Amino acid sequence: MATTQYTHVELLTLHGPEYRRVSTAPPRPPRDDEIPILDFAAIHGDDAARLALAARVRTAAQNTGFFYIRNHGIPQDLIDSALAQAKAFFHQPDEEKDKVSNFKLKHMDGYHAMGTTQVNKSETKDRKESFSLRYNTRNDPTVDPSESPADAWDDSPLWAGTAHLPSFRETTIAFWQARLALARKMVRIFALALDLPETYFDDVVTHPGADGLYVHYPPTPEAELDKDDVDVGIGSHTDIQCITLLWQDMSGGLQVLSSSDEWLDARPIPDTLVVNIGDFLQRLSNNRFRSTVHRVYNRQNTSRYSMPFFLGFNPESVCKVVPTCVDEEHPALYEPISCGQWHRNRLALAQGKTIAA
Repeated sequence: MATTQYTHVELLTLHGPEYRRVSTAPPRPPRDDEIPILDFAAIHGDDAARLALAARVRTAAQNTGFFYIRNHGIPQDLIDSALAQAKAFFHQPDEEKDKVSNFKLKHMDGYHAMGTTQVNKSETKDRKESFSLRYNTRNDPTVDPSESPADAWDDSPLWAGTAHLPSFRETTIAFWQARLALARKMVRIFALALDLPETYFDDVVTHPGADGLYVHYPPTPEAELDKDDVDVGIGSHTDIQCITLLWQDMSGGLQVLSSSDEWLDARPIPDTLVVNIGDFLQRLSNNRFRSTVHRVYNRQNTSRYSMPFFLGFNPESVCKVVPTCVDEEHPALYEPISCGQWHRNRLALAQGKTIAA
Protein backbone atom coordinates (compact mmCIF):
# COMPACT_ATOMS: atom_id res chain seq x y z
CA MET A 1 0.00 0.00 0.00
CA ALA A 2 1.36 3.40 -1.00
CA THR A 3 2.19 5.79 1.81
CA THR A 4 0.26 9.05 1.77
CA GLN A 5 2.52 12.00 1.04
CA TYR A 6 1.96 15.46 2.50
CA THR A 7 3.06 19.00 1.86
CA HIS A 8 2.04 22.27 3.52
CA VAL A 9 -0.02 25.30 2.56
CA GLU A 10 1.19 28.62 3.96
CA LEU A 11 -1.43 31.13 5.09
CA LEU A 12 -0.77 34.67 6.26
CA THR A 13 -2.48 35.64 9.51
CA LEU A 14 -2.38 38.71 11.73
CA HIS A 15 -0.02 36.77 14.00
CA GLY A 16 2.34 35.61 11.27
CA PRO A 17 2.33 32.70 8.83
CA GLU A 18 0.44 29.50 9.60
CA TYR A 19 0.97 26.16 7.89
CA ARG A 20 -1.67 23.54 7.13
CA ARG A 21 -0.74 19.97 6.27
CA VAL A 22 -2.12 18.93 2.88
CA SER A 23 -2.13 15.56 1.15
CA THR A 24 -0.49 15.52 -2.28
CA ALA A 25 -3.15 13.09 -3.55
CA PRO A 26 -5.57 14.37 -6.22
CA PRO A 27 -8.81 15.90 -4.93
CA ARG A 28 -11.45 13.29 -4.11
CA PRO A 29 -15.25 13.54 -4.01
CA PRO A 30 -16.55 14.51 -0.56
CA ARG A 31 -18.59 12.18 1.58
CA ASP A 32 -22.13 13.31 2.29
CA ASP A 33 -21.16 14.29 5.84
CA GLU A 34 -18.17 16.36 4.67
CA ILE A 35 -20.08 18.74 2.37
CA PRO A 36 -23.76 17.93 2.91
CA ILE A 37 -26.72 19.16 0.88
CA LEU A 38 -29.24 20.98 3.10
CA ASP A 39 -32.81 21.79 2.13
CA PHE A 40 -33.37 25.41 3.11
CA ALA A 41 -37.11 25.44 2.50
CA ALA A 42 -37.41 25.09 6.28
CA ILE A 43 -35.99 28.60 6.71
CA HIS A 44 -39.58 29.78 6.20
CA GLY A 45 -41.07 27.06 8.42
CA ASP A 46 -42.30 27.08 11.99
CA ASP A 47 -40.09 27.20 15.07
CA ALA A 48 -39.51 23.45 15.11
CA ALA A 49 -38.56 23.37 11.44
CA ARG A 50 -36.06 26.24 11.83
CA LEU A 51 -34.51 24.63 14.90
CA ALA A 52 -34.12 21.35 13.02
CA LEU A 53 -32.48 23.20 10.12
CA ALA A 54 -30.19 25.01 12.57
CA ALA A 55 -29.08 21.67 14.00
CA ARG A 56 -28.08 20.47 10.52
CA VAL A 57 -26.26 23.74 9.86
CA ARG A 58 -24.46 23.40 13.22
CA THR A 59 -23.18 19.95 12.29
CA ALA A 60 -21.93 21.15 8.89
CA ALA A 61 -20.34 24.28 10.36
CA GLN A 62 -18.47 22.25 12.97
CA ASN A 63 -17.26 19.66 10.47
CA THR A 64 -15.86 21.01 7.18
CA GLY A 65 -17.55 24.40 7.34
CA PHE A 66 -18.94 23.96 3.82
CA PHE A 67 -22.38 22.82 2.70
CA TYR A 68 -24.73 23.11 -0.26
CA ILE A 69 -28.22 24.60 0.03
CA ARG A 70 -31.20 23.96 -2.22
CA ASN A 71 -34.61 25.65 -2.14
CA HIS A 72 -32.81 28.85 -1.19
CA GLY A 73 -35.48 31.09 -2.70
CA ILE A 74 -33.45 33.01 -5.30
CA PRO A 75 -35.29 32.66 -8.63
CA GLN A 76 -33.44 30.74 -11.31
CA ASP A 77 -34.31 33.33 -13.94
CA LEU A 78 -32.56 36.00 -11.84
CA ILE A 79 -29.47 33.79 -11.52
CA ASP A 80 -29.51 33.17 -15.28
CA SER A 81 -29.85 36.90 -15.98
CA ALA A 82 -26.97 37.73 -13.64
CA LEU A 83 -24.75 35.15 -15.33
CA ALA A 84 -25.61 36.64 -18.72
CA GLN A 85 -24.60 40.07 -17.44
CA ALA A 86 -21.34 38.69 -16.04
CA LYS A 87 -20.50 37.17 -19.41
CA ALA A 88 -21.43 40.38 -21.23
CA PHE A 89 -19.15 42.40 -18.96
CA PHE A 90 -16.12 40.11 -19.19
CA HIS A 91 -16.44 39.62 -22.95
CA GLN A 92 -15.73 43.33 -23.48
CA PRO A 93 -12.34 44.65 -24.59
CA ASP A 94 -9.99 45.47 -21.72
CA GLU A 95 -10.29 49.20 -22.35
CA GLU A 96 -14.04 49.02 -21.72
CA LYS A 97 -13.65 47.05 -18.49
CA ASP A 98 -10.92 49.39 -17.31
CA LYS A 99 -13.38 52.30 -17.38
CA VAL A 100 -14.75 50.94 -14.10
CA SER A 101 -11.44 49.72 -12.66
CA ASN A 102 -11.45 49.54 -8.87
CA PHE A 103 -8.31 51.68 -8.97
CA LYS A 104 -10.41 54.55 -10.37
CA LEU A 105 -13.31 54.19 -7.93
CA LYS A 106 -13.30 55.00 -4.23
CA HIS A 107 -14.94 52.04 -2.54
CA MET A 108 -13.37 48.94 -4.13
CA ASP A 109 -16.37 48.49 -6.39
CA GLY A 110 -15.83 47.74 -10.05
CA TYR A 111 -13.36 45.78 -12.11
CA HIS A 112 -10.34 43.88 -10.82
CA ALA A 113 -8.20 42.91 -13.80
CA MET A 114 -6.33 39.70 -14.41
CA GLY A 115 -3.12 39.48 -12.41
CA THR A 116 -4.02 42.20 -9.90
CA THR A 117 -4.70 39.83 -7.01
CA GLN A 118 -2.67 37.11 -5.32
CA VAL A 119 -4.60 35.80 -2.35
CA ASN A 120 -1.82 33.39 -1.37
CA LYS A 121 1.68 34.84 -1.64
CA SER A 122 3.30 31.38 -1.73
CA GLU A 123 1.34 30.38 -4.83
CA THR A 124 0.91 31.95 -8.27
CA LYS A 125 -1.03 35.11 -8.94
CA ASP A 126 -4.76 34.50 -9.20
CA ARG A 127 -5.75 33.68 -12.76
CA LYS A 128 -9.09 35.45 -12.73
CA GLU A 129 -10.83 38.78 -13.24
CA SER A 130 -13.80 40.07 -11.29
CA PHE A 131 -16.45 42.76 -10.96
CA SER A 132 -17.56 43.65 -7.43
CA LEU A 133 -20.51 45.50 -5.94
CA ARG A 134 -20.07 46.45 -2.30
CA TYR A 135 -22.71 47.46 0.24
CA ASN A 136 -24.22 50.87 -0.40
CA THR A 137 -27.36 51.98 1.45
CA ARG A 138 -28.63 53.31 -1.90
CA ASN A 139 -29.16 49.69 -2.98
CA ASP A 140 -30.59 48.32 0.28
CA PRO A 141 -34.40 48.19 0.10
CA THR A 142 -34.63 48.00 3.92
CA VAL A 143 -33.16 51.52 4.24
CA ASP A 144 -35.52 54.49 3.87
CA PRO A 145 -34.05 56.70 1.10
CA SER A 146 -35.50 59.81 2.74
CA GLU A 147 -33.21 59.30 5.71
CA SER A 148 -30.14 60.06 3.54
CA PRO A 149 -27.78 57.67 5.35
CA ALA A 150 -24.34 59.07 5.97
CA ASP A 151 -22.65 55.96 4.54
CA ALA A 152 -24.36 56.20 1.16
CA TRP A 153 -22.08 57.31 -1.63
CA ASP A 154 -22.39 58.41 -5.21
CA ASP A 155 -22.09 55.25 -7.30
CA SER A 156 -22.90 56.96 -10.61
CA PRO A 157 -19.35 56.51 -12.02
CA LEU A 158 -19.71 52.75 -11.68
CA TRP A 159 -22.99 52.67 -13.58
CA ALA A 160 -21.96 55.30 -16.12
CA GLY A 161 -19.08 53.04 -17.14
CA THR A 162 -21.42 50.10 -17.71
CA ALA A 163 -24.44 51.98 -19.11
CA HIS A 164 -23.85 50.55 -22.60
CA LEU A 165 -24.61 47.03 -21.29
CA PRO A 166 -28.41 46.59 -21.40
CA SER A 167 -29.91 45.82 -17.95
CA PHE A 168 -26.48 45.45 -16.34
CA ARG A 169 -27.17 47.85 -13.46
CA GLU A 170 -30.73 46.65 -12.87
CA THR A 171 -29.85 42.94 -12.86
CA THR A 172 -26.63 43.28 -10.87
CA ILE A 173 -28.37 45.24 -8.10
CA ALA A 174 -31.38 42.89 -8.07
CA PHE A 175 -29.14 39.83 -7.71
CA TRP A 176 -27.13 41.53 -4.97
CA GLN A 177 -30.36 42.41 -3.12
CA ALA A 178 -31.67 38.84 -3.37
CA ARG A 179 -28.50 37.42 -1.87
CA LEU A 180 -28.44 40.05 0.89
CA ALA A 181 -32.02 39.15 1.83
CA LEU A 182 -31.14 35.44 1.91
CA ALA A 183 -27.98 36.06 3.95
CA ARG A 184 -29.93 38.06 6.55
CA LYS A 185 -32.36 35.16 6.93
CA MET A 186 -29.46 32.72 7.20
CA VAL A 187 -27.86 34.75 9.98
CA ARG A 188 -30.91 33.93 12.10
CA ILE A 189 -30.38 30.22 11.46
CA PHE A 190 -26.73 30.59 12.46
CA ALA A 191 -27.84 32.29 15.69
CA LEU A 192 -30.03 29.29 16.48
CA ALA A 193 -27.15 26.98 15.56
CA LEU A 194 -25.09 28.72 18.24
CA ASP A 195 -27.91 28.27 20.81
CA LEU A 196 -28.63 31.99 20.74
CA PRO A 197 -31.94 33.82 20.30
CA GLU A 198 -32.92 33.87 16.65
CA THR A 199 -32.68 37.67 16.49
CA TYR A 200 -29.26 37.84 18.22
CA PHE A 201 -27.40 39.14 15.14
CA ASP A 202 -30.22 41.28 13.68
CA ASP A 203 -28.77 44.58 14.93
CA VAL A 204 -25.38 43.96 13.30
CA VAL A 205 -26.68 43.27 9.78
CA THR A 206 -28.63 46.49 9.23
CA HIS A 207 -25.86 47.92 6.99
CA PRO A 208 -23.37 45.05 6.78
CA GLY A 209 -20.31 44.32 4.80
CA ALA A 210 -21.92 42.72 1.76
CA ASP A 211 -19.87 42.19 -1.39
CA GLY A 212 -21.38 40.62 -4.49
CA LEU A 213 -18.98 39.55 -7.23
CA TYR A 214 -18.94 38.28 -10.77
CA VAL A 215 -15.80 36.20 -11.37
CA HIS A 216 -14.33 34.92 -14.64
CA TYR A 217 -11.61 32.28 -14.77
CA PRO A 218 -10.31 32.21 -18.37
CA PRO A 219 -9.66 28.98 -20.26
CA THR A 220 -6.41 27.12 -19.70
CA PRO A 221 -4.51 26.70 -23.00
CA GLU A 222 -4.63 23.17 -24.40
CA ALA A 223 -0.86 22.82 -24.15
CA GLU A 224 -1.00 23.41 -20.37
CA LEU A 225 -3.98 21.23 -19.44
CA ASP A 226 -1.91 18.16 -18.54
CA LYS A 227 0.70 20.05 -16.53
CA ASP A 228 0.82 19.73 -12.74
CA ASP A 229 1.83 23.36 -12.24
CA VAL A 230 -1.10 25.16 -13.87
CA ASP A 231 -1.58 28.62 -12.34
CA VAL A 232 -4.16 28.64 -9.60
CA GLY A 233 -7.46 30.41 -10.35
CA ILE A 234 -7.55 31.71 -6.80
CA GLY A 235 -4.99 30.56 -4.26
CA SER A 236 -5.44 28.65 -1.01
CA HIS A 237 -7.20 30.87 1.52
CA THR A 238 -9.97 31.23 4.06
CA ASP A 239 -12.73 33.81 3.66
CA ILE A 240 -12.49 36.91 5.82
CA GLN A 241 -16.02 37.73 6.91
CA CYS A 242 -18.94 35.70 8.33
CA ILE A 243 -20.55 33.61 5.60
CA THR A 244 -20.10 33.19 1.87
CA LEU A 245 -22.82 32.26 -0.62
CA LEU A 246 -21.45 30.93 -3.91
CA TRP A 247 -23.12 30.20 -7.21
CA GLN A 248 -20.76 28.28 -9.49
CA ASP A 249 -21.28 27.07 -13.04
CA MET A 250 -20.90 23.41 -13.97
CA SER A 251 -17.20 23.68 -14.78
CA GLY A 252 -15.91 22.41 -11.43
CA GLY A 253 -12.62 23.50 -9.91
CA LEU A 254 -13.53 24.45 -6.32
CA GLN A 255 -11.41 22.44 -3.86
CA VAL A 256 -11.94 22.36 -0.09
CA LEU A 257 -9.43 21.13 2.51
CA SER A 258 -10.98 18.39 4.65
CA SER A 259 -10.42 17.77 8.35
CA SER A 260 -8.26 14.81 7.26
CA ASP A 261 -5.98 17.16 5.26
CA GLU A 262 -7.22 16.05 1.84
CA TRP A 263 -8.46 18.24 -0.98
CA LEU A 264 -12.16 17.65 -1.63
CA ASP A 265 -13.70 18.29 -5.04
CA ALA A 266 -16.66 20.56 -4.23
CA ARG A 267 -18.38 19.58 -7.44
CA PRO A 268 -21.13 21.76 -8.88
CA ILE A 269 -24.64 20.52 -8.05
CA PRO A 270 -27.51 22.00 -10.11
CA ASP A 271 -29.96 24.29 -8.32
CA THR A 272 -27.75 24.77 -5.26
CA LEU A 273 -25.55 27.40 -3.70
CA VAL A 274 -22.38 26.59 -1.78
CA VAL A 275 -22.20 28.12 1.71
CA ASN A 276 -19.07 28.34 3.82
CA ILE A 277 -18.02 29.80 7.16
CA GLY A 278 -15.70 32.81 7.21
CA ASP A 279 -13.00 33.76 9.69
CA PHE A 280 -15.06 36.32 11.61
CA LEU A 281 -17.81 33.80 12.37
CA GLN A 282 -15.19 31.23 13.40
CA ARG A 283 -13.81 33.90 15.73
CA LEU A 284 -17.23 34.70 17.24
CA SER A 285 -17.91 30.99 17.74
CA ASN A 286 -14.62 30.54 19.63
CA ASN A 287 -13.46 28.15 16.89
CA ARG A 288 -16.57 25.99 17.21
CA PHE A 289 -17.46 26.74 13.58
CA ARG A 290 -14.74 26.14 10.99
CA SER A 291 -13.45 28.57 8.39
CA THR A 292 -11.85 26.14 5.97
CA VAL A 293 -9.05 26.55 3.44
CA HIS A 294 -10.18 26.36 -0.18
CA ARG A 295 -8.91 27.21 -3.66
CA VAL A 296 -9.98 27.13 -7.32
CA TYR A 297 -8.34 25.70 -10.42
CA ASN A 298 -9.81 26.02 -13.90
CA ARG A 299 -8.29 22.94 -15.52
CA GLN A 300 -10.26 23.13 -18.75
CA ASN A 301 -10.10 24.89 -22.09
CA THR A 302 -13.33 26.86 -21.54
CA SER A 303 -14.18 29.72 -19.19
CA ARG A 304 -15.40 29.17 -15.65
CA TYR A 305 -17.83 31.64 -14.04
CA SER A 306 -18.80 32.03 -10.41
CA MET A 307 -20.82 34.57 -8.45
CA PRO A 308 -19.86 34.73 -4.75
CA PHE A 309 -21.45 36.91 -2.08
CA PHE A 310 -19.61 37.72 1.14
CA LEU A 311 -21.53 38.82 4.24
CA GLY A 312 -19.93 40.52 7.21
CA PHE A 313 -21.49 42.53 10.04
CA ASN A 314 -21.98 46.29 10.35
CA PRO A 315 -18.47 47.75 10.05
CA GLU A 316 -18.58 49.72 13.31
CA SER A 317 -20.19 46.98 15.42
CA VAL A 318 -17.71 45.65 17.97
CA CYS A 319 -18.35 41.93 18.40
CA LYS A 320 -17.01 39.43 20.92
CA VAL A 321 -17.11 35.68 21.26
CA VAL A 322 -20.78 34.78 21.81
CA PRO A 323 -21.71 33.77 25.37
CA THR A 324 -22.88 30.27 24.43
CA CYS A 325 -19.37 29.39 23.23
CA VAL A 326 -17.60 30.37 26.45
CA ASP A 327 -17.39 28.53 29.77
CA GLU A 328 -14.77 27.67 32.38
CA GLU A 329 -13.25 24.99 30.18
CA HIS A 330 -13.46 27.12 27.03
CA PRO A 331 -12.44 30.73 27.73
CA ALA A 332 -12.74 33.29 24.96
CA LEU A 333 -9.82 32.89 22.56
CA TYR A 334 -10.29 36.29 20.92
CA GLU A 335 -10.61 39.91 21.98
CA PRO A 336 -13.60 41.99 20.83
CA ILE A 337 -13.11 43.75 17.49
CA SER A 338 -15.35 45.43 14.95
CA CYS A 339 -16.04 43.55 11.76
CA GLY A 340 -14.88 46.57 9.77
CA GLN A 341 -11.53 46.73 11.59
CA TRP A 342 -11.08 42.98 11.19
CA HIS A 343 -11.78 43.26 7.47
CA ARG A 344 -9.43 46.22 7.02
CA ASN A 345 -6.64 44.46 8.93
CA ARG A 346 -6.96 41.34 6.82
CA LEU A 347 -7.01 43.27 3.55
CA ALA A 348 -3.98 45.31 4.65
CA LEU A 349 -2.16 42.08 5.46
CA ALA A 350 -2.94 40.67 2.02
CA GLN A 351 -1.64 43.86 0.42
CA GLY A 352 1.51 43.98 2.56
CA LYS A 353 0.51 47.20 4.30
CA THR A 354 0.98 48.28 7.92
CA ILE A 355 -1.90 47.05 10.06
CA ALA A 356 -3.74 49.56 12.20
CA ALA A 357 -4.03 48.86 15.90
